[in-house]
Amino acid sequence: MSAGAQKSCRKTPCANPIPSVLFNQHLCMEHFLDEALLRTDETSRSCREGRPINPEELEWLLADALVIVTSLETDTEAQPSNAVQRERMLELLLVLADLHEYVAHHSVRLDRPA
Repeated sequence: MSAGAQKSCRKTPCANPIPSVLFNQHLCMEHFLDEALLRTDETSRSCREGRPINPEELEWLLADALVIVTSLETDTEAQPSNAVQRERMLELLLVLADLHEYVAHHSVRLDRPA
């Protein structure tokens, strides 16, 4: 058993184990997906409204994608038997890819500090 699976999620009253890829965030995969999908939705809405993207926000979204890819690569951590969770992971990757395409084809500004 990995060290990440020995600790429970920081969300109360969640007792789900934390995959090692999320150990530093102290989140189970379900709560990570909830938060990541919310962040992605907020960023997509900001882009459509013409508001600039904060560089830290963009880095966070890229980190979210890396967490999902890493989790999908390690079958034991991604729990491939949990089809709903795997579907949500793939949905997040698709939404992030759509956001990337939107940014690539539109004049989306990065909010850079002066």
